[in-house]
Amino acid sequence: MKRLYALRGAVCSENTKEDILKNVGDMCRQLFEQNKVKAEDLVSIQFTQTKELDVMNPCFALRHSDTGIDTSKVALFAMPELEIKGMLKNCIRVLVTLYMEENSKPHMVYINGAEVLRLDFKKKSGQ
Repeated sequence: MKRLYALRGAVCSENTKEDILKNVGDMCRQLFEQNKVKAEDLVSIQFTQTKELDVMNPCFALRHSDTGIDTSKVALFAMPELEIKGMLKNCIRVLVTLYMEENSKPHMVYINGAEVLRLDFKKKSGQ
């Protein structure tokens, strides 16, 4: 039996189309692989990005990345990240809503400098 889950991830990127395309693809590919995601289980994917990243929408980047699964029929949404003093710059965050087996243990992905956002994941995994 499946139930609704949410996966989180974040990646830091330079403000170039090539870097955003690569980093969004890498982050989502890792999320999908580590959680054994199937396209038919995806409900929606939401992105935020900090104001420095203004050359490409992460939804566009996802649609044009090889993540291992077809995301063409998934509802995507992007918005600016809330600005907080001292926040991590050049960061793209993702929230993936999907169905997974009821007893699944979701794996989150924080890469390319975004690991500082969730040091607790690093401690739990022993990395």
